[in-house]
Amino acid sequence: MNGDVNILQLIIATVLFFVMVFGIGFILNMLLKTTFFPIYLYVLVGIPIFIWQTWDKTKTFTDNFSAFTFVDIVPAIGALIGAYVSGATIRALRRGGYKMF
Repeated sequence: MNGDVNILQLIIATVLFFVMVFGIGFILNMLLKTTFFPIYLYVLVGIPIFIWQTWDKTKTFTDNFSAFTFVDIVPAIGALIGAYVSGATIRALRRGGYKMF
């Protein structure tokens, strides 16, 4: 890791992405009566949109993907974990007898 990466900012960004995706996923799971819809939405829509926005047409395919660094990948993994935990939470609440979820 190079010297300009602040580890505290990386941790805060990862936790922020986890909490945001967990909250959005929990609400979507409640409203749509699904369990793991946010994971599918994140993988099929969120990640490709991020890649498309950062794509540089002057670079090759491998150069574009090698441009992603640790700082780009860790918050994305935190968000994916948040999407999974929201589905697991909804499943646990349903198994616990809560019909609202």
